[in-house]
Amino acid sequence: MKDVTHILRAIEDGDPKAANELLPLVYVELRKLAAYKMAHCAAGHTLQPTALVHEVWLRLAGGDNPTFENRAHFFAAAAEAMRHILIENARRKLTRRHGGGLTPVDVENLEIAMPAAEDHLLAVSEALDQLAARSPVEAQVVKLRFFVGMTAAESAEVLGLSERTVKQYWAYARTWLYREIQSKKA
Repeated sequence: MKDVTHILRAIEDGDPKAANELLPLVYVELRKLAAYKMAHCAAGHTLQPTALVHEVWLRLAGGDNPTFENRAHFFAAAAEAMRHILIENARRKLTRRHGGGLTPVDVENLEIAMPAAEDHLLAVSEALDQLAARSPVEAQVVKLRFFVGMTAAESAEVLGLSERTVKQYWAYARTWLYREIQSKKA
């Protein structure tokens, strides 16, 4: 590890090749540090230790002229950078765009209503009228899929859309209808 200190000094002196020599020497320790840090994170995080190490490396070595007094200072800076990255990742996940900490719902298996129950069928129909005013194409997808019983591929062919687009519209419409119907029940 004396090499690390020498390389850190070379980096401080402005040697452009020194940073490339440093990574192979510290990578294993950074990886262990990242695995340790992530072991204490909440379950369900998507950031992997390798990605965390790479992000840390970019932050530490990516600056104009990083200065570290010694090996301990370098690893302290690395630990602090990891902490900031993990906090930023957690904050990003809590934004509304990324789910906001809400539990995901599998819309593919979401039951809107049972066709046999007239009151449920009426609720779907009323909600569908409201959806049609806002999103006419999505409402058409619901009519074809829910009332006619067409598959996504058949609906796509009828509407002149891609199957993927129909599936996206179907997922959106089902979620919207479910929320609308649930709000009327409450």
